[in-house]
Order: sequence, then C-alpha cells, then structure tokens
Amino acid sequence: MKKTVINMLHAAVEKYGNSPYVLEKGNSGYEPKSYIEIEEESAQIASALYDLAFRKNDKISVLAEGRRDWVLSEFGILKAGCISVPLSIKLLPEEILFRLNHSESKAIIMSRNTIEKIVPVWKNIKVNDFKIFYLDSDLEYVTDLFKKASIDIKENLISFPELLEKGIKSYEKNKANLEKIEKNIEEDDIVTICYTSGTTGNPKGIMLTHLNYYSNSRDAMEYFNVKEKYRLMIILPLDHSFAHTVGIYASLVRGLAIYFVDARGGAMATLKNIPINLKEANANFLLTVPALSGNFMNKMKAGIEAKGGFTKWLFNKGMNAGMKINQDGHKKADMLTKLINYVPYKIADLLIFSKLRQIFGTGMQYCVGGGALLDIRQQRFFYTLGIPIYQGYGLTEATPIISANTPRVHKLGTSGKVLSSIDYKIIRADGNEADKGEKGELVIKGDNVMKGYFKNEKAAQETIKDGWLYTGDLGYIDEDDYLMITGREKALLISQDGEKYSPEEIEEAIANCSDMINQAMIHNDHNKYTSALISLNKKVVEKFCAKNKITNSEQLLKHISESFLRINKMDDYANKFPDKWIPSVFRIIEEPFSEQNKMINSTMKMVRYKIREAYHNTIEEMYLPDAAKTNKEKNIELLNQMFFN
Repeated sequence: MKKTVINMLHAAVEKYGNSPYVLEKGNSGYEPKSYIEIEEESAQIASALYDLAFRKNDKISVLAEGRRDWVLSEFGILKAGCISVPLSIKLLPEEILFRLNHSESKAIIMSRNTIEKIVPVWKNIKVNDFKIFYLDSDLEYVTDLFKKASIDIKENLISFPELLEKGIKSYEKNKANLEKIEKNIEEDDIVTICYTSGTTGNPKGIMLTHLNYYSNSRDAMEYFNVKEKYRLMIILPLDHSFAHTVGIYASLVRGLAIYFVDARGGAMATLKNIPINLKEANANFLLTVPALSGNFMNKMKAGIEAKGGFTKWLFNKGMNAGMKINQDGHKKADMLTKLINYVPYKIADLLIFSKLRQIFGTGMQYCVGGGALLDIRQQRFFYTLGIPIYQGYGLTEATPIISANTPRVHKLGTSGKVLSSIDYKIIRADGNEADKGEKGELVIKGDNVMKGYFKNEKAAQETIKDGWLYTGDLGYIDEDDYLMITGREKALLISQDGEKYSPEEIEEAIANCSDMINQAMIHNDHNKYTSALISLNKKVVEKFCAKNKITNSEQLLKHISESFLRINKMDDYANKFPDKWIPSVFRIIEEPFSEQNKMINSTMKMVRYKIREAYHNTIEEMYLPDAAKTNKEKNIELLNQMFFN
C-alpha cells in the first residue's frame, strides 16, 4: 500500500467508520461528521471539481477558520489530484494576492469571516475564470459585497452546498476517472504548499508530500502514544503546520475526534468562545503556542491576585512546593524534599489547583506546545497545576514535528527527544559535527523533510544539502539526550568582538519576570552593550500605579526599571545568561508588537527586520554618547503621555 494520506483516510474509515472525526459548533451544540461521512462527501467534492475541469496538480487555496468543511474540502482537493494551499486568516489582502498568484491557484475556498479580504485584490488575480467556493449560506451578502466594488461575481461564485450537490449528481459518472486519479497518486506527490510567515522577507511556498504527512503523522502519534478516540481541541488556525498535521492527518492514525473552536462572529467572538468550548468539548488534549498558554496563565494569576488573602498565600505556597517536588520532570526531588513539600502542595491542589483545571474541562490530560520557545516558568506553572504543556519543536519544512516531550519521557526546559525515525546532528560554525552539549545548527534527515520550495530551487538547495535539512535553528543535545533549542541563527545578537548569542530566551525571561512588561526585543549588532525595546501591559501598570499611589512618570520609571532588572535576581534565571547579553538599557514603546502592525507573524513570532526598520532611530539613540540621559527623558515623556495625561 502506498504511503499516502488518502490511504490513511481509507484505513481510518475501516477501523473507526462511524466514530466522529470532525465536530463543529452549531445552534444545537457540537455537530459531528464521522470518518465515513468525510470519506464519502470528499469523493463527491472531488467529482464536482472534476466536472469544473480541475485536474492533477491544479492548486486550490483555502482561507477560512478551522472547521469541518476545511477538512472535507482538503480531502476533496486531494482526491481530485489537486494541491491544497492553506492560507492564514490573518493575512492582508495584498499578502493573499501574492500567495494566490505565486501558487497559481485556480480557486479559493472562503468563509463569511474571510470573504471581504479578496474583494480589494480581485481584479489583480492572474488566473482566468478564478473560482470562489463559499462555505457559508449567505450568498447574497457576498454578491452585494462585490457589487459595491463594481464587480459581477455570479459566474465565479459557487456555494459549498451547491458544490456538494453537483458532486452527488455526477459521482457515478465520474467514479471510474476519480478511481484512476487516486490510483495514480504517488508518495512524492504534493499535498500542500504552505507559505512561510516571512519574518525575513518574501514568504516561500513549502511543498509537503503524501510521504511527508504519512510519516510525520504516524511517528508523532506512536511516539506520543496518544490513546485511540481521544478528543482534541483545535484552537490554532488550521494553516498553522502543527495544527494542520496533527488536526487533519495524525488524527487518522488514532481515530481522534477533532473539535473546532466556534468562530462564528469573527476573531473577538472566537476568543470569547475558547473557555466555553473547552468545557463543552471536554477535550483530552489541546494544541497550544506560548502566546495562548501565556494568556491562560496570566488570567489565572490575575484571578488569584484579585482574591488575595489566604487564597493568594496558599496558591503561591502550593506552587512553590509543587515546583520543588517536580524539579524538571526528568529528575524528581529527593525523598526529604518530597516529604517537606507534600502537604502544602496537596492542600493547594485540593482547594485551588483542581478548580483552575476545570477551566479546561474535566477530561483534559495535557497540552502539546509548539510554534516558539515556551518559557520555563510557563512549563513549571502548568506542570504543577496538573495540566502539563509538553513542549515540542519543529518547522514547516519538516511537516513540522522534529522532537517532543511526552507524558512518558520529558524534561522541562527542553524541546524533548528527536523522533526515532529522524536522523539528526548538530553542526558547528566550522562545518564539523558538534559534541554532546556543544552548540551549533540542528540539521535533520528523514521522510518528513519537505520536497522543496515552490518555484524557488535556489532557496531549496541552500536549505537541503545531500538530503539534510538545515533548520536555521541553533541548539545542542544535553547530557540526557534532550534537544535544547536556543534560537534562530538569523536572529542572533552579535557583540563587538563577533561573539554570537540567541535572544529569544532572554526576551521571554524579561517578559516573564515582570507583569508590567508585555514584550521585549533585544538588540546588539557589534555594539559595546545590549539594548532592548519593551512594550508595557497597560492595565497592569494602571493597577500598579493606583495600588502604590504613584503619581508621576519618574516614580513609575523607577519601578519599571527595577522590574526590568529582575531577570538578574529570579532563581529560574540566575546565572543562566552571560552578562553581556542582558540589556543594560531599554526604551519603552507605545504600541505593542502585533499582527496588526505586522511586527508579529501568524505563528506569534517577532518579525525582527520590520521592528528594526520601524524603530531604527530609537535603537540608534540607545548607543549615542548621551544615551543614558536621552533614554530617561524619552521614557519619562512617553510614560507621561500613556498614564499621566
């Protein structure tokens, strides 16, 4: 049997048949589609696409929130021999246009939440007779939207129910041709073209094959030992490679039931629905990224802070006790430490932690984290709470999972162990393989490595050499064979003497050491010292000022400075970072880095080159001879505007 995702679906149907595969929130609760329903209806979608003259290797983009019909559409696209191009709902119209034209997409699947984005760029789509397959029922809304822009869309617009109906009617007629198409699908055929988030320039289209998805999905499920028919909550957008692989394909291996967060009403409604849907789905595990889990942690801490008194005291006592017992998860505390801390931890768990766990529903076992470095304090917090976040590591070019911590094998602060099917090595700057514990670039080889970049052979050859994927990520293998990722090679700080260091861990530490500091981006480009741009958590600062009766910006700056320097005093970070890389000067910025200002990408990572462009003059000022005086004056001036006007 060929190792294709279509054969994975066939095998799942044989084994799990009528079990729920994808569930979407409707007016009467979560409504399921079974494995067999997805199998049958995706064949009908393929038939409709065949009738519309879509043929092998034609591209169809998908721009929608996570939902059942995304999964159904993708299998329909693949059964027609076509290629899916998943797009982020956070893209701007011009970014969507670039991807549509670059991928040569002949159609796009869209929803009510995304349809407005294509109107401004419609006339610049290069493909003739470009189609929109619309997932929702309000077609009049779409035609009116285009009419206001003086565009007649009727010939190009097809509703999803209409597409399905067309496929039902034509399936018997097209069945033989579709079976032939499916039979001719090879392991090396492309399933998706996934565009990078473009933190260093124009995005690249990553070509992932049937074998890529087949191998990574099976390896991840076996390594993680996920139980059959577990319930998985998908909050991450489905274009995110982590959610795409685990949500759509790895689920087939264990017959998982996939619950999507209710996205009706748009982005704000989606955020409000997350805690509600978690309880309704009663999921067993959740895919998360640091920004999302950090939001959960901060809200829990804020709730405890608001209660104060005995609750706050017991929470802190229990957290400290639990962390001492758990240590790093790999090496537990000695018996004496366990005995000393057992009672306060158990009391806090009974009275407080157990109630906080209810936020995730009664079935939640653990979360799986990826997408960016997860700060050690977050990991320890959730581990002690009783809902561990098992950090993994990967990148889209690797489909994406490379390593993971699991319930059976884990060590907090690491990215886990590399999947057994993947060959790996750490390469030093001189090109030689590093020894254990020695830092270098991680390179990997395996069936999960991408086919290449679409229409960019040069970049592919620079990234894949002799079958080895050069990840661009720096790290090392520790004494217990766990992978430690320290940062991106392209994000490196460079000192005056040419020494290099990854900034991500320090940036996370600065933000996690202070409730007042929301974000930090540190900078050193052959300078004498390291500097930082920081954004503030405005609500926290306002509460702090009210509570501590701070009435002017000079007083406030003193407290922010103390908060900023806390990284030197916290046990979690003591002696962890060389002094030269800890910022000695900072500038407060008014507007946080965000997706709206394009300084955060769709995977919640900082787009450093854009930040440096936007704040070029500010960064330069931090290295002038009178920098200390200028920084103080500018910070005081901004704090006045933000809090004391």
